[in-house]
Amino acid sequence: MTPSWILDILAGLMLLVAAISAGRLVAARPWAGSPGDADIDVAHLLMGIAMAGMLVASLSTLPNDVWDVIFAVLTGWFGWRVYHESRGEGVRVLADGHHTPHLVHSAAMLYMFVAISAPAAAGGGGMSGMSGGASAMQTLNAPVVAFIFALWLIVYVVLDLDRLSGPGHGHGSYFARPAAVPADAALVGAAAGSGSVGLATGSAAPGGGDGSVATVPPQATGPGQPTGNGGAGSGSTAGSARALLLGPKVAAGCRIAMGLTMAFMLIIMI
Repeated sequence: MTPSWILDILAGLMLLVAAISAGRLVAARPWAGSPGDADIDVAHLLMGIAMAGMLVASLSTLPNDVWDVIFAVLTGWFGWRVYHESRGEGVRVLADGHHTPHLVHSAAMLYMFVAISAPAAAGGGGMSGMSGGASAMQTLNAPVVAFIFALWLIVYVVLDLDRLSGPGHGHGSYFARPAAVPADAALVGAAAGSGSVGLATGSAAPGGGDGSVATVPPQATGPGQPTGNGGAGSGSTAGSARALLLGPKVAAGCRIAMGLTMAFMLIIMI
């Protein structure tokens, strides 16, 4: 029997992943026309909530049937994305595909909700949690499938860790592409760094029809002019926080935490 405090910690970790994913969605603002990896962040958000409910009964949110539909849709979506990647990369997409780990995660979640065999799950009212004692411990049908999923998830965790610590430091198609920082955040960061609304020193602006380039001078300062630094510190901090939150290493960290937790859940439910 797994100690309840371990399950509580993992549930808290999954809620943290869900919160980070929600923050990434807000920072990237896909509704403004730059979707980036919004589908991956949505998947992480939903998986984090679902897994927390599986680990701790009091955190259960939706009925099992609803989660079945959600993860079936996610599995189909990422399957379609992987198929399109494979048209250019072939079988190499299984090891280096950008969306392949998320396809495995979605399929593993779908399997867990479909294959659960605990009596408490039969009513369809949601997972009962794993900390209810040995008599209430949930198990999975087709345990061989659970073992294969667990191994597959661990492989992707190892790949993530290897690429994060390797020479490329998280670069490559496998890692999440850095989401575009909203234009206003980038402008605020630039203004904070130079003390002016224009670009940094010697920035250029389009000139006349002869192709000349006009130089934008720094903002004038003096008794009658604002220094431009009033909100620079907070603007720079906000821009840096957004850039960090939307970076590929944050996405990889969420994926590692989710992959390890999911593999652990599969193993203890065999």
